[in-house]
Amino acid sequence: MTHTLHRAGRPESLKTDYVLFTMSAKTVNAAGSAEKMRRFIEIVEKHGPVNCGDMKTGNIFNTSREEILDQVRDTSIVHFVFTDREKVARALAELKKAELGTSVVISGLVEGTEAACQEAGLTIHTIEYSGGIHGRTELLPEEPVLSVTTMCGHGMVAANLVKDLAAKVKRGKLDLQEAALELAKPCQCGVFNPERAAELIKEMNTE
Repeated sequence: MTHTLHRAGRPESLKTDYVLFTMSAKTVNAAGSAEKMRRFIEIVEKHGPVNCGDMKTGNIFNTSREEILDQVRDTSIVHFVFTDREKVARALAELKKAELGTSVVISGLVEGTEAACQEAGLTIHTIEYSGGIHGRTELLPEEPVLSVTTMCGHGMVAANLVKDLAAKVKRGKLDLQEAALELAKPCQCGVFNPERAAELIKEMNTE
Protein backbone atom coordinates (compact mmCIF):
# COMPACT_ATOMS: atom_id res chain seq x y z
CA MET A 1 0.00 0.00 0.00
CA THR A 2 1.17 3.54 -0.70
CA HIS A 3 0.82 6.64 1.47
CA THR A 4 -0.50 8.44 -1.63
CA LEU A 5 -3.59 6.23 -1.87
CA HIS A 6 -5.99 8.21 0.31
CA ARG A 7 -6.23 11.61 -1.37
CA ALA A 8 -9.68 13.07 -0.76
CA GLY A 9 -11.75 15.22 -3.09
CA ARG A 10 -14.18 15.36 -5.95
CA PRO A 11 -13.36 13.47 -9.16
CA GLU A 12 -13.08 16.72 -11.14
CA SER A 13 -10.29 17.88 -8.84
CA LEU A 14 -8.55 14.49 -8.61
CA LYS A 15 -8.33 14.34 -12.41
CA THR A 16 -5.47 16.82 -12.08
CA ASP A 17 -3.56 14.87 -9.43
CA TYR A 18 -1.13 12.03 -10.22
CA VAL A 19 1.80 10.75 -8.17
CA LEU A 20 4.49 8.68 -9.87
CA PHE A 21 7.24 7.09 -7.82
CA THR A 22 9.82 4.33 -7.71
CA MET A 23 11.33 2.15 -5.02
CA SER A 24 13.32 -1.04 -4.68
CA ALA A 25 12.55 -4.17 -2.67
CA LYS A 26 14.99 -4.55 0.22
CA THR A 27 15.45 -8.29 -0.13
CA VAL A 28 15.26 -8.44 -3.94
CA ASN A 29 16.88 -5.57 -5.83
CA ALA A 30 17.84 -2.83 -3.36
CA ALA A 31 21.60 -3.30 -3.64
CA GLY A 32 22.89 -0.85 -6.22
CA SER A 33 19.47 0.64 -6.96
CA ALA A 34 20.44 4.21 -6.03
CA GLU A 35 21.89 4.83 -9.47
CA LYS A 36 18.69 3.53 -11.07
CA MET A 37 16.66 5.96 -8.96
CA ARG A 38 18.89 8.84 -10.04
CA ARG A 39 18.23 7.85 -13.62
CA PHE A 40 14.51 7.71 -12.79
CA ILE A 41 14.72 11.33 -11.61
CA GLU A 42 16.55 12.43 -14.75
CA ILE A 43 13.93 10.81 -16.97
CA VAL A 44 10.76 11.86 -15.16
CA GLU A 45 11.75 15.46 -14.42
CA LYS A 46 11.85 16.18 -18.17
CA HIS A 47 8.09 15.67 -18.43
CA GLY A 48 6.84 18.64 -16.43
CA PRO A 49 6.12 17.55 -12.83
CA VAL A 50 4.89 20.16 -10.33
CA ASN A 51 6.71 18.64 -7.33
CA CYS A 52 9.25 15.95 -6.59
CA GLY A 53 11.24 14.65 -3.65
CA ASP A 54 12.85 11.83 -1.75
CA MET A 55 11.38 11.09 1.67
CA LYS A 56 14.88 10.89 3.19
CA THR A 57 15.98 14.30 1.90
CA GLY A 58 13.00 16.53 1.18
CA ASN A 59 11.15 18.09 -1.73
CA ILE A 60 12.05 20.81 -4.21
CA PHE A 61 10.30 23.45 -2.09
CA ASN A 62 12.36 22.80 1.05
CA THR A 63 15.66 21.71 -0.49
CA SER A 64 17.34 21.73 -3.89
CA ARG A 65 17.05 19.34 -6.79
CA GLU A 66 20.80 18.81 -6.60
CA GLU A 67 20.63 17.85 -2.91
CA ILE A 68 17.85 15.36 -3.61
CA LEU A 69 19.80 13.77 -6.45
CA ASP A 70 23.03 13.65 -4.42
CA GLN A 71 21.37 12.04 -1.38
CA VAL A 72 19.54 9.23 -3.22
CA ARG A 73 20.35 5.89 -1.62
CA ASP A 74 19.40 2.26 -2.27
CA THR A 75 16.59 2.62 0.28
CA SER A 76 15.19 5.88 -1.13
CA ILE A 77 11.67 6.34 -2.49
CA VAL A 78 11.64 8.99 -5.20
CA HIS A 79 8.32 10.77 -5.92
CA PHE A 80 6.97 13.06 -8.64
CA VAL A 81 3.61 14.85 -8.90
CA PHE A 82 1.82 15.68 -12.14
CA THR A 83 -1.36 17.52 -13.04
CA ASP A 84 -1.58 16.14 -16.59
CA ARG A 85 -2.25 12.50 -17.45
CA GLU A 86 -0.59 12.82 -20.86
CA LYS A 87 2.66 13.92 -19.23
CA VAL A 88 2.48 10.89 -16.95
CA ALA A 89 2.02 8.66 -20.00
CA ARG A 90 5.06 10.17 -21.73
CA ALA A 91 7.18 9.68 -18.60
CA LEU A 92 6.01 6.06 -18.34
CA ALA A 93 6.82 5.41 -22.00
CA GLU A 94 10.38 6.63 -21.49
CA LEU A 95 10.73 4.62 -18.29
CA LYS A 96 9.56 1.53 -20.15
CA LYS A 97 12.37 1.97 -22.67
CA ALA A 98 14.92 2.54 -19.88
CA GLU A 99 14.04 -0.76 -18.13
CA LEU A 100 15.51 0.38 -14.81
CA GLY A 101 14.25 -2.66 -12.89
CA THR A 102 12.75 -0.85 -9.88
CA SER A 103 9.06 -0.88 -8.98
CA VAL A 104 7.01 2.02 -10.37
CA VAL A 105 3.72 3.08 -8.74
CA ILE A 106 1.12 5.59 -9.95
CA SER A 107 -1.56 7.07 -7.71
CA GLY A 108 -4.64 8.71 -9.14
CA LEU A 109 -8.15 7.97 -10.31
CA VAL A 110 -8.18 4.45 -11.76
CA GLU A 111 -9.48 5.50 -15.17
CA GLY A 112 -6.72 8.10 -15.48
CA THR A 113 -3.86 5.88 -14.34
CA GLU A 114 -5.09 3.01 -16.50
CA ALA A 115 -5.29 5.28 -19.54
CA ALA A 116 -1.76 6.57 -18.89
CA CYS A 117 -0.43 3.02 -18.76
CA GLN A 118 -2.23 2.07 -21.97
CA GLU A 119 -0.87 5.13 -23.76
CA ALA A 120 2.64 4.12 -22.63
CA GLY A 121 2.17 0.54 -23.83
CA LEU A 122 2.09 -0.90 -20.32
CA THR A 123 -0.21 -3.32 -18.56
CA ILE A 124 -1.14 -2.55 -14.94
CA HIS A 125 0.29 -5.17 -12.58
CA THR A 126 -1.82 -4.42 -9.49
CA ILE A 127 -4.61 -1.99 -8.54
CA GLU A 128 -5.15 -0.87 -4.96
CA TYR A 129 -8.23 1.04 -3.84
CA SER A 130 -8.68 3.31 -0.85
CA GLY A 131 -11.30 1.90 1.51
CA GLY A 132 -12.38 5.37 2.57
CA ILE A 133 -12.41 6.85 6.07
CA HIS A 134 -14.18 5.10 8.92
CA GLY A 135 -14.83 5.98 12.54
CA ARG A 136 -15.48 9.42 13.97
CA THR A 137 -15.46 11.27 10.68
CA GLU A 138 -17.06 14.30 12.35
CA LEU A 139 -13.60 15.04 13.78
CA LEU A 140 -12.11 15.46 10.32
CA PRO A 141 -11.60 18.91 8.78
CA GLU A 142 -14.24 20.05 6.36
CA GLU A 143 -13.97 19.90 2.59
CA PRO A 144 -12.03 21.24 0.74
CA VAL A 145 -9.50 21.48 3.63
CA LEU A 146 -9.39 17.68 3.81
CA SER A 147 -8.63 17.56 0.09
CA VAL A 148 -5.54 19.68 0.77
CA THR A 149 -4.28 17.89 3.88
CA THR A 150 -4.62 14.40 2.39
CA MET A 151 -2.19 15.34 -0.38
CA CYS A 152 0.50 14.73 2.25
CA GLY A 153 0.28 11.02 2.99
CA HIS A 154 2.13 11.35 6.29
CA GLY A 155 -0.14 14.08 7.64
CA MET A 156 2.51 16.80 7.77
CA VAL A 157 0.22 19.51 6.34
CA ALA A 158 -2.00 20.71 9.18
CA ALA A 159 -5.63 21.68 8.67
CA ASN A 160 -5.13 24.90 10.65
CA LEU A 161 -2.22 25.87 8.40
CA VAL A 162 -4.46 25.43 5.37
CA LYS A 163 -7.16 27.61 6.96
CA ASP A 164 -4.65 30.28 8.01
CA LEU A 165 -3.05 30.57 4.58
CA ALA A 166 -6.44 30.58 2.87
CA ALA A 167 -7.51 33.44 5.14
CA LYS A 168 -4.33 35.38 4.27
CA VAL A 169 -5.06 34.91 0.58
CA LYS A 170 -8.59 36.19 1.10
CA ARG A 171 -7.24 39.28 2.91
CA GLY A 172 -4.72 39.94 0.14
CA LYS A 173 -1.64 39.19 2.27
CA LEU A 174 -0.60 36.24 0.06
CA ASP A 175 -1.39 35.21 -3.47
CA LEU A 176 -2.62 31.71 -4.30
CA GLN A 177 0.73 30.43 -5.53
CA GLU A 178 2.60 31.70 -2.46
CA ALA A 179 0.13 29.94 -0.17
CA ALA A 180 0.30 26.72 -2.17
CA LEU A 181 4.10 26.64 -2.05
CA GLU A 182 4.08 27.22 1.72
CA LEU A 183 1.78 24.21 2.06
CA ALA A 184 4.09 22.09 -0.10
CA LYS A 185 7.14 22.66 2.13
CA PRO A 186 6.16 20.43 5.12
CA CYS A 187 5.41 17.42 2.89
CA GLN A 188 8.83 15.81 3.08
CA CYS A 189 8.25 13.16 0.42
CA GLY A 190 7.33 15.65 -2.29
CA VAL A 191 3.91 14.12 -3.04
CA PHE A 192 1.97 17.34 -2.37
CA ASN A 193 0.36 18.93 -5.43
CA PRO A 194 0.74 22.74 -5.15
CA GLU A 195 -1.22 23.44 -8.35
CA ARG A 196 -4.24 21.56 -7.04
CA ALA A 197 -3.79 23.19 -3.62
CA ALA A 198 -4.03 26.64 -5.22
CA GLU A 199 -7.30 25.68 -6.90
CA LEU A 200 -8.70 24.29 -3.64
CA ILE A 201 -7.79 27.45 -1.71
CA LYS A 202 -9.47 29.52 -4.40
CA GLU A 203 -12.55 27.35 -3.99
CA MET A 204 -12.48 27.78 -0.20
CA ASN A 205 -12.43 31.55 -0.61
CA THR A 206 -15.37 31.66 -3.01
CA GLU A 207 -17.75 29.56 -0.91
